[in-house]
Amino acid sequence: MESTVQKRGKRREDGLGTAVDFLLANARLVLGVGGAAMLGIATLAVKRLMDRAGGPADGDEKPDQKSITESWEELGLVGASPKLLRKELESAVMKATSTPIKMVKRQDSKQSATVKSPKLKLKKVQLILTLQEKILQYHQTHVTAAAEELSRVKQQATAICTEMQQFFRNKHPDVPLGEMNLGGSLFHDLQVTTVSHVCLLLPLSIEEKLWNFIPGDQTILNIPQLWLVRRTSLEYFPRGSSYWDRFTVGGYLSSKLVNDTLYKTVMELMNWPSIGSMLDCIIRPVMGNRELKLEVQKEQRQLFINILPTITMNNTVLILQERENDGFENLWCQSFYTAENTKLQDLDTSDQGFRRCCLKIFKAICKGNPALKKLTSSHLANTILHLSDAESGWTETDLADRFQQIVRTLVGYLEEGFLPSYFNASVNLLSDLSEEDIDEIGYTLYCASCDPDFLLQR
Repeated sequence: MESTVQKRGKRREDGLGTAVDFLLANARLVLGVGGAAMLGIATLAVKRLMDRAGGPADGDEKPDQKSITESWEELGLVGASPKLLRKELESAVMKATSTPIKMVKRQDSKQSATVKSPKLKLKKVQLILTLQEKILQYHQTHVTAAAEELSRVKQQATAICTEMQQFFRNKHPDVPLGEMNLGGSLFHDLQVTTVSHVCLLLPLSIEEKLWNFIPGDQTILNIPQLWLVRRTSLEYFPRGSSYWDRFTVGGYLSSKLVNDTLYKTVMELMNWPSIGSMLDCIIRPVMGNRELKLEVQKEQRQLFINILPTITMNNTVLILQERENDGFENLWCQSFYTAENTKLQDLDTSDQGFRRCCLKIFKAICKGNPALKKLTSSHLANTILHLSDAESGWTETDLADRFQQIVRTLVGYLEEGFLPSYFNASVNLLSDLSEEDIDEIGYTLYCASCDPDFLLQR
């Protein structure tokens, strides 16, 4: 007859085995195909570890420590990037399996295995619905900015924009500028939580017949997102025919020279104390770097305004971004911001989708999570756009599923170290992140793929 210890060992082994089998069987329902594959590999490794370490020993023989180690090596090497998943993978997987194990133990003492399945399935449905409710609650409490604050900041930024435009027209009428306007998340209704930063676009008017945009992959640097602006038609229109000829270096429009001139005009020559007094606020240029940036204070509220010079030709938008220590003075950065958010808006309008809602939720999450702060709106928007090509359902009822898919899709891009721009697949949007940044972000999101509630906690 079996001893009492052996019976207890069998019951324990059966309970854990049932939990693991249940988790594998239902992973596809909860996590989708990609997540099920990832979790399935990890869970099988855990099951093998339990079989080796928890099984009854023969005589005085101890469990094979080498076999236990090999199980965890398999867990880090099979099916996932060791760079992202090896760190503390044991705790991540065990956290994912802890809830089903407890459920099996509780129900094992009350009823037979034939009654377990329906109740467990019901429990899973309740968990999915709970995640849906938590996401919507998070959107209401941590994402939505107050309408009064949005209106106040828009009026303040527009007033400053008008003063700048008037200054250029009165003091520098020869500078060919387009109409300055509000840009960024505030303009596209993508602002989350409190409004601390806004963007003003300063269009530079250039003659299309005198200038030509050179794509980044056709330059000596071969960086797709960094373009050159070349002076052309010199045989018909000699130097001096364009106002911007004075800012050329080696036949190319120098972003550094343009930035230096605008910096001196906006940051040093404009009478910001007087303008601030007229607008009933305090305006200070933010010195110390070459960015065109203002700090605005009113009634203990602080606002930063970034001024971005832009050039547009044939639907290609280039922005002036001061780049330190790169040794190049003529580079302009291609911007897809307007195209990305216009595309999201069009998709949501066509099917009453919640893509922009997802974007705002993840922006708020990244803003409040130190490990995710370097994930930008562009990273998130392009991930959602790529996922939209594969998934057609983006209504409110799909919110929880899409939330988890976005997390897993981001993990996949981070594992590869390559997130292609939706509008130019050769542009890697992760190129500005260090390997350490990618590791930290990827590990945080992997843990969230096992426990989605983790991202919604404040």
